[in-house]
Amino acid sequence: MQRKPESDDYLALFGQYKEDFGDVYMDPEDERFRLLFDQICRMLAQPSAFNLSLPEQFRTTAFRYLEGDAHTVAHMKTVENRHFMLSDLFDYIHLVKTMGGSWDQRGR
Repeated sequence: MQRKPESDDYLALFGQYKEDFGDVYMDPEDERFRLLFDQICRMLAQPSAFNLSLPEQFRTTAFRYLEGDAHTVAHMKTVENRHFMLSDLFDYIHLVKTMGGSWDQRGR
């Protein structure tokens, strides 16, 4: 049985690619970040309490992208859009993990 994704799983995956994703939206196209985007979408699509605590837009985009929704796939073909999503998700998870928030207040 596969473990359900939690904040540390996301941060560990991000950490394999770059230490800080705050400025990733300015980085040029890179095959590594395409792979990371795919991996992140697959993690977001997995059922977990942590994933449900994330803003719905992240999960919805991941589901639609993986299902091949034409509009979402076309939108995410733009490098900057993929990089912004990675940057936003990293920032959100990092802030919740380090500053606390609804996820931490539930004792997780």
